[in-house]
Amino acid sequence: MDGLMAATEALMEEPMSEETCHEEMPEESCPYCSGKHKDRTDTERKDLMNRLKRIEGQVRGVEGMLESGAYCTDILMQVSAITSALNSFNKVLLGNHVKTCVAENIRAGNNEIIDELVDTLQKLMK
Repeated sequence: MDGLMAATEALMEEPMSEETCHEEMPEESCPYCSGKHKDRTDTERKDLMNRLKRIEGQVRGVEGMLESGAYCTDILMQVSAITSALNSFNKVLLGNHVKTCVAENIRAGNNEIIDELVDTLQKLMK
C-alpha cells in the first residue's frame, strides 16, 4: 500500500518538467532522475500520458468518494483498479524500455545495462 500512496501523491503533485529537473537542480540532487534521457516517439509518449491521465482521474474520483462518505469496500475496489492501472502502465513502460534502451545498449556493447535492468526489476518486484 505504501507504493500506491507514493505513486498517488506523485500523481497529485505538479509534474517536474525536464527543464526544472535538469537545469535548475544538479542531477545528483534530483530525486526523480538518473541523469539519462529517453527520446520517445509521439505515439509512445501519448499512450503513456493517456494512461497517466486516466489514473489521475481515478485517484481524483477516489478522493471525491472519500469526501462524500462512500462505503469502505467501494473505495477499496476503486483503489484496486488504480493499482491495476499503475501495474499496466509499468508493464508498457518496461516493455518499451527493454525493446529500445536495453536492446540499443546491448548492441552498442554496453552490457552494464543488464545490471541496471536487473536492479530495476528487483525494485519493481519488492
